[in-house]
Amino acid sequence: MRSKLLAVLAFLFIFSACKNDRLIKRGDSVEVAYQKAMAFYEEENYSEAANAFDTVTRVARGTEYGQDAQYYLAESYYKDKQFLLAASEYDRYISYYPQDERRPDMEFKAAMCYFKLSPRYKLDQNQTRKAIERFRLFNNRYPDHEKVQEAAARIDEMREKLAHKSYESARFYVRTEQYKAATIYLDKTIDQYPESKWAERALVDQIQTYINYADNSVINRQAERYSKAIDNYEKFLQLFPESKFREEVENYHDEAARKLADVRNGGSGQNEVADSGQE
Repeated sequence: MRSKLLAVLAFLFIFSACKNDRLIKRGDSVEVAYQKAMAFYEEENYSEAANAFDTVTRVARGTEYGQDAQYYLAESYYKDKQFLLAASEYDRYISYYPQDERRPDMEFKAAMCYFKLSPRYKLDQNQTRKAIERFRLFNNRYPDHEKVQEAAARIDEMREKLAHKSYESARFYVRTEQYKAATIYLDKTIDQYPESKWAERALVDQIQTYINYADNSVINRQAERYSKAIDNYEKFLQLFPESKFREEVENYHDEAARKLADVRNGGSGQNEVADSGQE
């Protein structure tokens, strides 16, 4: 038993000694320190690589080793999925070496960091907006770069997410019968994200929401809101003439037109005062 314990202790001592030899030590030259960092990187031990490259950047700033270490520091963080740190180090590289040929790739990767940090649509979308901004900046600066199409696709993907969030916010107000707020968010979805699939559905909902809004309004505001339902129907036909929702919006249009005619003819079928407090 004792011999086994001694063997284990000996192994741990040797392992620890070997590991310590691989770490950057005081007195190592810049070249040796850089080689040790690269060894971790090539082994895909990106956490240790980042620590080592960070050391090299601090002791070798202004040298070729320092520049390459800054590059691999950012790459190590990226591959270790530490995207905020990676974005910061990509930006640091761009700041230190603005004329370097690797700058376009650094800008693209920084944008990718924010793309990776973009959460599902229900959560705060600050990182999503940052990613869109960075990808747009990349495409404006490097219109002939091979990554332009990929950047455009990422922008489309994230705008779809923002549209989804906007639409779901509108649906919340519809469900809670807060029709004024619902129309605002539906308009936002339609106007800001017209290319998204959510714009089409939002416009259908907008027609229905204006009908409900009018139904729950005081009489002197009903005609205006039924008219807006009809206006949005016309807008829908212009934007989505082949829509699968065509029959649904036709029914809404007929309902709005019938109720509008009734109001203009002084019909008594409408509520004089909204039960839900709508104006």
